Amino acid sequence: MKTFKLENEPKIETGFKIPANYFDDLSLKIMEQIPASEPKVISIFQKRKGLFMMAAAILILALMVPVFNNLSTTKKELDSAALENYITYQSNVNQYDLISILETEDITNMSSGIVLEDQVVEDVLSTNSNLENLILE
Repeated sequence: MKTFKLENEPKIETGFKIPANYFDDLSLKIMEQIPASEPKVISIFQKRKGLFMMAAAILILALMVPVFNNLSTTKKELDSAALENYITYQSNVNQYDLISILETEDITNMSSGIVLEDQVVEDVLSTNSNLENLILE
């Protein structure tokens, strides 16, 4: 067989040639062709604005509830004299019913701490001319 020498044989060219510094400049050329898009900046105040609006809405609702309750329930205040007259003349509650409802602590709180001397009480009773009328009532 005949010896084959690669260096001496004529070489077939592929038809493709690479320009000088092609691979060195390739990344720069690609980056120049890509449009430079800046990322969207999200402000912190937009999030806080939503929180402030939500807090304001809750506060308004919380303040309006008592106002609507007061408007819907109008209270009529009774005159103390009218209330006393009703209890005196229209009520079927007597003193024994009231005493049975009261607790012993309430009764002790009602006792007065006024100390009266017997002589003073006798003098007032003897000088009062309406004593008989008061006893009958």
